[in-house]
Amino acid sequence: MSDFILFLHTTPIALYTLIALLGLCVGSFLNVVIYRTPKMMQQEWQQECQLLLHPEQALIDQDKLSLSHPASACPNCQHPIRWYQNIPIVSWLLLKGQCAACKHPISIRYPLIELLSCICSIIVVYHFGSTWQMLAGLIFTWVLIALTFIDFDTQLLPDRFTFSLLGLGLAVNSVYLFTTPILSIWGSLIGFLCLWLVYIAFKLITGKEGMGYGDFKLLAALGAWLGPLMLPLIILLSSVVGAIVGIVLLKVRKQNQAFAFGPYLAIAGWIAFLYGESIMKIYLGN
Repeated sequence: MSDFILFLHTTPIALYTLIALLGLCVGSFLNVVIYRTPKMMQQEWQQECQLLLHPEQALIDQDKLSLSHPASACPNCQHPIRWYQNIPIVSWLLLKGQCAACKHPISIRYPLIELLSCICSIIVVYHFGSTWQMLAGLIFTWVLIALTFIDFDTQLLPDRFTFSLLGLGLAVNSVYLFTTPILSIWGSLIGFLCLWLVYIAFKLITGKEGMGYGDFKLLAALGAWLGPLMLPLIILLSSVVGAIVGIVLLKVRKQNQAFAFGPYLAIAGWIAFLYGESIMKIYLGN
């Protein structure tokens, strides 16, 4: 095992090839996570409501949805997707973006997420090299991709991901991987409180809720990874990107339609994770 790690460390082509293939495979798995997690959450909420309202009628659901069960199938005809029809990007191209059985269109978003995961993984490796920071950065990147698309689709940021990301940020920085343990703790606290205070102020002024608690938790997680000094940059970047996209989508969005802020926090957090120090140096003129 040590010889293999040394080989990757001394052979960049092998390292990048391995990470590219890994990124594609993880991207394929992220498609499952993005699609099924909201459905799993809805199923859990329905079961909890059933237990609360009619406990005597509550039954254990034998067909409980999970990331591994049931096996992947076409949502239109329920034709099982074979392993050779699930090869990242390649299978979509060979199938011409259609189900092999009923020819129902398969969204181009699936191969694009696989490609996005691959490209972002390569960028992380290029930035950190074959280090522990690289391994942590890959996990950080993949979780942010999942959160971005889940929130974009459903306006939900699942606690199972935001809390896991927060806990992992505190854990990796307990050994000074990206910042100090103290700054990691303060980053998570300040990250949560600053958006929470904005939420409270907006609600007091308008009587409406301007954002969800998931946004607070996501920024807390980003603060745990990067420390409090990067939070202003993350908020600024996310606000600018969110405003631009909001203006672009203004004509196609329905009136009073919910606006997911989480994707822009995730994008800004990833940019700050890799290039935050460089951006700050340019801004400060150093």
